[in-house]
Amino acid sequence: MSDACDECGEPVADALARTVSLSVDGTTVDEQRRCPGCFADWIERYENSMKPTDPVTVDGDDDIIVD
Repeated sequence: MSDACDECGEPVADALARTVSLSVDGTTVDEQRRCPGCFADWIERYENSMKPTDPVTVDGDDDIIVD
């Protein structure tokens, strides 16, 4: 079976299709069918949006407890 990618509209076979599903409290809010290229683009956008905008500084001395 071959349906269209929800992003680019190109036909994509079931074996190659990826499903992006968004659920809230167990209820599906959105579900999209993606071809491999559009899925890779979606992952890249997701990773970029999850990166912190400010550099994170870790001071290891804060976790040292001296008794």
